[in-house]
Amino acid sequence: MKTKFYKYQGAGNDFVVIDNRDGHFDGENVDMIAALCNRRFGIGADGLMLLQSHPEHDFVMRYFNADGHEASMCGNGGRCIVAFAGKLGLIDNKTSFLAVDGIHEADIEANDLVNLKMQNVPEVEIGEDYFFLNTGSPHFVRFSDDIETIDVVEEGRRIRNSERFVKDGTNVNFVQLRDNGIKVYTYERGVEDETLACGTGITASALCAAIKTGKDEGSFPVEAKGGQLEVSFKRSGNRFTEIWLKGPATFVFEGFIELS
Repeated sequence: MKTKFYKYQGAGNDFVVIDNRDGHFDGENVDMIAALCNRRFGIGADGLMLLQSHPEHDFVMRYFNADGHEASMCGNGGRCIVAFAGKLGLIDNKTSFLAVDGIHEADIEANDLVNLKMQNVPEVEIGEDYFFLNTGSPHFVRFSDDIETIDVVEEGRRIRNSERFVKDGTNVNFVQLRDNGIKVYTYERGVEDETLACGTGITASALCAAIKTGKDEGSFPVEAKGGQLEVSFKRSGNRFTEIWLKGPATFVFEGFIELS
């Protein structure tokens, strides 16, 4: 059986996207999803998304990590599936859709920019040298004066597989404050490697930067290895609302692949 797929990327965070409104694609087939995401033997991606129908919202987003398992929220994936819905003609420049962590609003701007509203963050755990919070996915955040000296894969994997996190896993972010924003490098669970950008991780890092610098509202420009993004927010203590993740969501190519 052949199925049509689309490839999208958001600041280098890349995804296979499938229009599954007719239910033809088996989202329970872990091995098949992992094979499609494999960079040597498949299409290659950090994750796969299914766009499905919903009676009340514009669509449903189902997100799967590169290991084939259905996962928690993906911010860059959310922005890319909004761009995909626009390409399909399902939406104009504004949308409301359902993801695993609830309802999200988004709007499409010029030049492939998509602005995605994230869920409120009710609390942030502050440790001696780290922050831990959930922005749709769990994130460990550590600040550094020079993140270029950090082996992101080695250190990220060590934290992700530490006694506290080994069972459920966590994403790990290394953050450096800059005069005009922050720089973020991320190790992602499920991918089990560094990715060029992580939307929920960039969001988490910006919120922690707000706590660290005492910023109550506004935005942080964010530099990831795959490109530039921006996070805006309102803060009350360690609680955040009106969180928006903005950045590129770009169509790369489309094609057909035979599913076995």
